[in-house]
Amino acid sequence: MDTNYLDLLAERYDREEKVVTELINLEAILNLPKGTEHFVSDLHGEYYAFQHVLRNGSGNVKQKISDLFKNWTQEETDAFATLVYYPEEKLQLVRKTLHQDSFNTWLKTTIERMIKLTAFASTKYTRSKVRKALPEHFVYIIEELLYKTDEFSNKKEYYSKIINRIISLGQANKLIIGLAYTIQRLVVDHLHVVGDIYDRGPYPDRIMDTLMSYHSADIQWGNHDVLWMGAYAGSKVCLANLIRICARYNNLDIIEDVYGINLIPLLNLADKYYHDRQSFRPKVVREDRLSEEERLQITKIHQAIAIIQFKLEMQIMKRRPEFHMEHRMLLECVNFEKQTIDLNGKTYPLKETCFATIDRDDPGRLLDEETQVIDKLLYSMQHSEKLARHMNFLVNKGSLYLNYNGNLLIHGCIPLNEDGSMKQMTVQGKPLSGKQLLDAFERFVRDSFAHPEETDDFATDMVWYLWTGENSSLFGKKEMTTFERYFIEDKETHVEQKNPYYALREQESICRNILREFDLDPDEGHIINGHTPVEERNGENPIKANGKMIVIDGGFSKAYQPKTGIAGYTLLYNSYGMQLVAHQHFHSKEDVLMNGTDVFSVRRLVDRRLRRKKVRETNVGRELMKQIAVLDQLLFYKYQKKACIQTDRPNEHFLV
Repeated sequence: MDTNYLDLLAERYDREEKVVTELINLEAILNLPKGTEHFVSDLHGEYYAFQHVLRNGSGNVKQKISDLFKNWTQEETDAFATLVYYPEEKLQLVRKTLHQDSFNTWLKTTIERMIKLTAFASTKYTRSKVRKALPEHFVYIIEELLYKTDEFSNKKEYYSKIINRIISLGQANKLIIGLAYTIQRLVVDHLHVVGDIYDRGPYPDRIMDTLMSYHSADIQWGNHDVLWMGAYAGSKVCLANLIRICARYNNLDIIEDVYGINLIPLLNLADKYYHDRQSFRPKVVREDRLSEEERLQITKIHQAIAIIQFKLEMQIMKRRPEFHMEHRMLLECVNFEKQTIDLNGKTYPLKETCFATIDRDDPGRLLDEETQVIDKLLYSMQHSEKLARHMNFLVNKGSLYLNYNGNLLIHGCIPLNEDGSMKQMTVQGKPLSGKQLLDAFERFVRDSFAHPEETDDFATDMVWYLWTGENSSLFGKKEMTTFERYFIEDKETHVEQKNPYYALREQESICRNILREFDLDPDEGHIINGHTPVEERNGENPIKANGKMIVIDGGFSKAYQPKTGIAGYTLLYNSYGMQLVAHQHFHSKEDVLMNGTDVFSVRRLVDRRLRRKKVRETNVGRELMKQIAVLDQLLFYKYQKKACIQTDRPNEHFLV
């Protein structure tokens, strides 16, 4: 190893005792049970449901309470769990129902129980790690209470006095709140978000803020996430797509109010050329309230941005023949006089067309007004400070796929042929498939993001291809039939043919081949997948291929729940194995507080180990072993070597 590096490291470990202490500490950590991993997917802006799942650890908090307080009734367990989930609100409710003396008694009992639960939840961690999770202002007090022993009575009055004094000084609420968030943090060591934070739901920005403050998380990009990243990186067609989706789901306030992007130029264009069209009216859920004027404005904007999108897509298809998407230049297939389209050898009538801005001789050409609008939108998008924070976090914490603790985490699919072989795509003259293809896709995403001033370069166009291309690992379908859904009544044209992956992933042999392709052990590993909602209502099983494939998109998004019959899956992976948790519809925080109801229901056992998995066997463990190797070299280089020289044994270090 470079001796200059060891010299720099020696400035931190300036005494032999420091190196030895750190080595002992790291070696000890390797033998702890691995922490609990929490997997979520396809959040689609459903912030409140996501928050609740995060706070309850997909039922892990309540399980800890049940394991610790074995004699409690279900009502007691539910009430205490609710306090851990929403401590501020629960404390207010309890205070209203009790007199001061009774409330003080309740506070004392509750603090003692919270301390016990904190201690129970922290048993897999070092004291140092637990200390970092504690509320800063109460670290000393909590540590005194956490590590107390009842073996001797010497300190019994001392501990009691601490709690009584906390209550008399009016600090009990703050302490309970701090302990509640500490417990939430300790029951989940690491969070995986397996794609699609954005689109459809109303609060993706709040999810991003939560993730940015979360103690340990990573993200596997979903197709909707890459759409937003592409727009910020300079892709006008990605920008048009995301605005269209926001209009479709009545979420334009995310763009305008949250990220500060001015939509007035787009509205002016829409008012000039477009009228009311049923196909372009926003999808409205029950709690949405729109005036007729607002509904009409969104409908017009929806049309204006959709037409801009179709034109921009045609431009990419023409300049990137290697994408093989010429058949999707549908505006060139339209008979504008007859209002029909020739598609796949058939002629279909068109409904509710809005082609006022289309040049029939050059359908892909933007009007000057449209060019000005999309340029202004892109400028505003790239100069949104809040969006910049969120997109940079997505890039820095995210990846297209992740090998983690022996499992493959991927949002969409691995493009396959019908026979199960890896589907090949020629990219800049090189035939790529499997892991190599996905690695190339990720390089293009990062390159596009690094050069946002380049709006029509290959990397930026490739980001759009990931959204809609046949060989995209995020899209996973032959073609996206957006145009057909708007303008053609015949539903046979709406069908989007899935990549063979989605049928073949039921087979264990296919999943094993995929795990090998990504350098993972097929006997130990699993593929953890999102993107396609599991239709539990129709009997679909999220656990496939004899447990090798686990699909955790069960419909967080309200738009999918009528189809799936549930409100999402999450996955827990602790030192004993994996458990899949099915969730019911999340009504509100108030419902949880008043009724003690929870939204997780069915736990399905995925994989149970005969022995507990240690930190040594994880990604974190491998990094720790690298640190240990470096410290071993430092110990020899700075201290033991010196000792050999001083004792006239200069060659003894060769025995090490």
